[in-house]
Amino acid sequence: MSTNITLDKIVDKLPAKFNPEQAEGLKAIYQFRIADAACFYLTIANSLCNSCYGDHPDPDITLLMDEATLIRVISGEQDGMSAFMKGQLRAEGNVMLATRLGKLFSR
Repeated sequence: MSTNITLDKIVDKLPAKFNPEQAEGLKAIYQFRIADAACFYLTIANSLCNSCYGDHPDPDITLLMDEATLIRVISGEQDGMSAFMKGQLRAEGNVMLATRLGKLFSR
């Protein structure tokens, strides 16, 4: 696992890795609840992405995992679907939004 990637770096860098052309017409709140770590959410609207720490009051999808799983998925060491199938990642809400994450962000 990559030791250079931290939760703080992920939250700070995700908006810079955003592919706005893949978000045309998308308006969604992605909540990330990371076990034993801080929660954060992404707001995607008008082909823009912003990240904030905390819980959003009304997310469209909530992704639950531990920090190690998040780092593996972000770094490309593990596919999000693989993490889901192994029970390392759970999704609540509009789970179809989870399938778009890979295209919304570059590695």
